[in-house]
Amino acid sequence: MTIPAQFDAKTIENKWYDYWMKNNYFHSEPDHRTPYTIVIPPPNVTGVLHMGHMLNNTIQDVLIRRARLKGFNACWVPGTDHASIATEAKVVAKLKAEGINKNDLTREEFLAHAWEWTDKYGGVILDQLKKLGASCDWERTKFTMDPDMSASVIKSFVDLYNKGLIYRGYRMVNWDPEAKTTLSDEEVIYEEQQGKLFFLKYKIEGSEDFLTIATTRPETIFGDTAICINPNDERFTHLKGKKAIVPICGRVIPIIEDEYVDVEFGTGCLKVTPAHDMNDKTLGEKHDLEIVDIFNEDATLNSFGLHYQGKDRFVVRTEIAKELEEIGALAKTEIHLNKVGTSERTKAVIEPRLSDQWFLKMEDLVKPAIKSVLVDGDIKLHPKRFENTYAHWLNNIRDWNISRQLWWGQQIPAYYYGDGKEDFVVAENSEDALVLAKERTSNNSLTISDLKQDVDALDTWFSSWLWPMSVFGGIMDPESADYKYYYPTNDLVTGPDILFFWVARMIIAGYEYAGEKPFTNVYLTGLVRDKQRRKMSKSLGNSPDPLDLIEKFGADGVRVGLLLSASAGNDIMFDEELCLQGKSFTNKIWNAFKLIKGWEVSETIPQPESSKVAIEWYEAKLQQTLVDIEDNFEKYRISDSLMAIYKLVWDDFCSWFLEMIKPAYQQPIDKATFDKAIEMLESNLKLLHPFMPFLTEEIWHLIADRTPEEALIVSTWPELKPFNAGLITDFESTIEVISGIRTIRKDKNIPFKDTIELKGINSENLSTYFDTIVTKLGNISAFEYVSAKVDGALSFRVKSNEYFIPISGGNIDVEAEIAKLTAELVYTQGFLKSVQAKLSNEKFVGGAPEKVLANERQKEADALAKIATIEQSIAGLK
Repeated sequence: MTIPAQFDAKTIENKWYDYWMKNNYFHSEPDHRTPYTIVIPPPNVTGVLHMGHMLNNTIQDVLIRRARLKGFNACWVPGTDHASIATEAKVVAKLKAEGINKNDLTREEFLAHAWEWTDKYGGVILDQLKKLGASCDWERTKFTMDPDMSASVIKSFVDLYNKGLIYRGYRMVNWDPEAKTTLSDEEVIYEEQQGKLFFLKYKIEGSEDFLTIATTRPETIFGDTAICINPNDERFTHLKGKKAIVPICGRVIPIIEDEYVDVEFGTGCLKVTPAHDMNDKTLGEKHDLEIVDIFNEDATLNSFGLHYQGKDRFVVRTEIAKELEEIGALAKTEIHLNKVGTSERTKAVIEPRLSDQWFLKMEDLVKPAIKSVLVDGDIKLHPKRFENTYAHWLNNIRDWNISRQLWWGQQIPAYYYGDGKEDFVVAENSEDALVLAKERTSNNSLTISDLKQDVDALDTWFSSWLWPMSVFGGIMDPESADYKYYYPTNDLVTGPDILFFWVARMIIAGYEYAGEKPFTNVYLTGLVRDKQRRKMSKSLGNSPDPLDLIEKFGADGVRVGLLLSASAGNDIMFDEELCLQGKSFTNKIWNAFKLIKGWEVSETIPQPESSKVAIEWYEAKLQQTLVDIEDNFEKYRISDSLMAIYKLVWDDFCSWFLEMIKPAYQQPIDKATFDKAIEMLESNLKLLHPFMPFLTEEIWHLIADRTPEEALIVSTWPELKPFNAGLITDFESTIEVISGIRTIRKDKNIPFKDTIELKGINSENLSTYFDTIVTKLGNISAFEYVSAKVDGALSFRVKSNEYFIPISGGNIDVEAEIAKLTAELVYTQGFLKSVQAKLSNEKFVGGAPEKVLANERQKEADALAKIATIEQSIAGLK
């Protein structure tokens, strides 16, 4: 069998992914085995692979491939989310570029465009995940707008409504004027921005006096319906019971009193605009104030804005300040830092807006989710510190605004049969709605054409909170075989940014519909940042294209590079050097395999004692590493697991084990040792496979012809066995002895092909089990233990043991060596003198920190020890 000189990642990746797909290894059906299930955090249907996806899905693939090797029935369900706001915005932009206005289309016409967009761009990211090696059960791929998934969402809505948990309310909501929809509190990002504080003068009715209020939003004066003062503020006693006149519009408004007003902020007078501020709305309800809504849905001013009608709020802010100044109603402006709410999706500044919306009561629903994570520990967050964030969100939860003023998404199943706000019924379809409407109205002449379905769509998260259940059909059919077998799932891998949006809500839904947790462990990844700690993003231009990285370094190299630095919950400082390190590791394994397969094997020569020792040591080392790997996986330290395997393969297997068993130049290796080397390599490949699936599968099949049933992907994870830990400890000392020999050979220019003698004083009583290894790797002609120092020899120490290499036979120039050692002695004595001078200086000793003093004392001790060793070496050479 010809083994290529180089590992050709691109060819091999395509070959083995096609092979895995052809043999259906990724697909799972319920059977006698224990299931291991992961559901993918569904990415945006029109999204493309970015570095965060790379990290997240690599971790999921590692977990699923390991579970497969450990004998579980592994099922990884892929899919995408319809991402209502983001997708609708893209479709609207596309239509606009074609000269089509969404408002000129019917809902059905718009949805046809949205489905066309989805069919064209949807699922690209899932195909890209295949390049990464993701072993998802592609036959189970789901989309949150699939008919069965939508049916689950609608059924859930109707169920919750019938339980009295969903209600329609006229509330102040977060309004995104760009997407023209409401947002939940969690979809609003608060950013500190520098703006202005405007001090406006309101004339007191019936006098020439005025009061001054401070506002960051002068354009909202058209919605003012009162001025509020604190009843305890003596500065404004004279204003009690009076009225003020709003500048420009001339509306006369009452001056009311309420302790809500902060006497320290601004001027102590507060303008009350109930339609455009949550706190003002509360004041308005308390004092029965008029509500004047001045904005259109795109945040331009309506007719209440007078001559500013149709202009954008920010344009008006600039223009009205000039007008106020011209009429003498602007006292002054000041620079002001203010926290401004922006839309997570469109980045538009949010407007508080009064609107009829649908809400889900959360107070009772949230209780099992709090208990399962924070009290019982049935669900574990990794790392644990995120429990604090989880607790904060859930203990302060408010009713969930689940309606969106969008067309792309599941349409709310409320059907109106009259003109009143309460003239509606909720049902899964129009036929059922008609039956309910007839019962409600006692009007049997009603027809479906008399019903009008609510035009709003449901929040995307109201769909994806059902994901672990709905992908297995659990909402529509709780008795389905898939649902009963695969639910609850095992592990969830996601980012901490959606801990509330998605994770907490899935837990809430799990307890509400299944009466149990949706998963056991939540692994929260960090953000991928660049070397300057900036979050990777397209706008900054600091995010590499993951597919370009795979092209350059190979999928295995990129996976290793990402995971080596990806500890749970901690941000990753990404550098392409990490992928280069991963590629180098790939090449190291490939070359090690080539070395082994390049050896000639003899069935007649006996097995050397050194090889027996090497095999026994490596088997122990592999078992010790396996214990560490299992412990790290148990604690979701995926990065540490990989690092343990990395060190085992690079250091212990390649650098030591292969050197210990390698046959002499142009000599064959005995079959017993060769077979064990292959066995150890195969064990390594099993451990590496979850992290480096392509390379390992390639080598696995190059080792021997394998049937599809014998492929590595469905092989068996190495078994934990008892091992001799003492061998591992003893070998650490052996490494020091070999390093000492190699250092002397290097320093004294003694070629490795020249044999040397070695004598040792074993005062430490170290194990002699590895002496055959020392003999082989040091190219020692004779190794014996002695009771006294050896004259005329070079020496080195390992712990209390001293080792000697006699120099007879012309290996070195004695006179030159003595001269070299003498020069080193003089230098070290001079160094010692300078250190001791410092330590004898009372001023230095009295003023230096203890850490500095300890460092100087250590220098003194090291110099004294070195001088003693050099003097002994010189004496031994004379």
